[in-house]
Amino acid sequence: MKLRLDLKLSQKLIMTPQLQQAIKLLQLSRLELQQSLAQHLLENPLLDEAQTEAEEAETATAEDKSEELPAAASQEPSEEAGTPEEQGAPEEFTASGWEEYFGSDRRAGDSERASSSQDEFPSYEQTVAKATSLEEHLLWQLSLSGLSDRGKAIGRLIIGNLDDDGYLRISLAEVVAGTDFTEAEAGSVLKDIQTFDPTGVGARDLPECLLLQLGHLGRNPIGSLGARPGALKGSVVEGIILHHLKDLEKKQYAKIGKALNVTVDEVFQATKVIENLEPKPGRPFTNTQNYVIVPDVFVVKDEGEWAVLLNDDGLPRMRISPYYKQLMASGQGGAPETKAYMDEKLRAAQWVIRSIEQRNKTIVKVVTSIVKFQEQFFDRGVSHLKPLVLKQVAEDIGMHESTISRVTANKYMYCPQGMLELKFFFNAGLQRADQPSDMHSSVSVREMIKKLVSEEDTKRPLKDEEIAARLRTQQVLIARRTVAKYRAEENIPSAGQRKRFF
Repeated sequence: MKLRLDLKLSQKLIMTPQLQQAIKLLQLSRLELQQSLAQHLLENPLLDEAQTEAEEAETATAEDKSEELPAAASQEPSEEAGTPEEQGAPEEFTASGWEEYFGSDRRAGDSERASSSQDEFPSYEQTVAKATSLEEHLLWQLSLSGLSDRGKAIGRLIIGNLDDDGYLRISLAEVVAGTDFTEAEAGSVLKDIQTFDPTGVGARDLPECLLLQLGHLGRNPIGSLGARPGALKGSVVEGIILHHLKDLEKKQYAKIGKALNVTVDEVFQATKVIENLEPKPGRPFTNTQNYVIVPDVFVVKDEGEWAVLLNDDGLPRMRISPYYKQLMASGQGGAPETKAYMDEKLRAAQWVIRSIEQRNKTIVKVVTSIVKFQEQFFDRGVSHLKPLVLKQVAEDIGMHESTISRVTANKYMYCPQGMLELKFFFNAGLQRADQPSDMHSSVSVREMIKKLVSEEDTKRPLKDEEIAARLRTQQVLIARRTVAKYRAEENIPSAGQRKRFF
């Protein structure tokens, strides 16, 4: 084998730091973009936030007023006003004067009591309303209970291990692990916690949770029903909860009645009681706060044409700092190291500004293409949504599919149809029976399935085969397994689970 040198020419795509930054900015959501721009403003002294027109007008007005004040002060006093000695020196507002001025706030019926100082009023944080969590609610009841200090310490351990639904998903041995408490002590305290509000809290599984609530309602809430010999030594409700929850979920009432030796009507009555129980005691304490979504673009109709408007409200307007620009232009940058640092920051600032402008142009271009493909949706609604893939938009605007994917990620559009994520418009298609060259959107087919289920007879719900047959009459070629898939994705139960007997 001989060693030799070869010269080879090749092309290679290199991701420069600037290109990586541009790609990163492109896929950021609106909130992440705000945070990123704020970070750039903090780190780069050559970046400045430009004022809006309203802020510039306010600044100009304030400057005009400040110029008028010295001019008014320079005017000579009139003869009528007299000399300064005749007028007397201006009165100074001392600290006691301010207290006298602001301390006169007295309410009716409180004339003898001095007004409260500002320090006595609650702070802003104290006045903000905050929802009580399940843990706080239980700890409050624990503090009012008659347990000993040792019992309360165990109770805090148990409450701290409850999940959001109010269940204790770990064993008592794991709760007391690493402490000097025993499982017997933890079990005793757990029984006390299970008497707290909400009823059913502290249960270790669903049957125990329902039985705790059943015990709160009464041992036999439907009279003597099911109190026959051999009927699980309790009510029918207890028998169903302990042994037949799976059968109840599948609505196999006849099987439950046969196993419990009761009639189907008695099973129906017991089912009504179970339906009123809460399977998740911690649900009322779950944080259901809604977060506001700010759209990235608006789609509006202007003179019969759909227009795409970029929403830049709330985003800082970036610019090069005029002070540093003038300083660098005058050549007064200081030492060579300082000049090199400012040149580097200037290039970085210019690249950030160009990246933001390119990002905005790309978003508008992509959304404009989406509107062109889905114009029928904006005019007529979700039933006219067409199948669309990233490749179609990429070919339409001359970009790569990966760029379209980054642009549509975590971006929202506000249009007459509501607030929609850009990913909503990309979906698969199902062939039409009357027009083989045309396709139905999978989103519109899901809406058809939901409509058929909402209009069905609850005593005889539609099976997947029947839904597929009805969709074929609406020119949608769909298989039964596809209907089952879409139904599961929309969290629609099966026909047996949707059936109602009363």
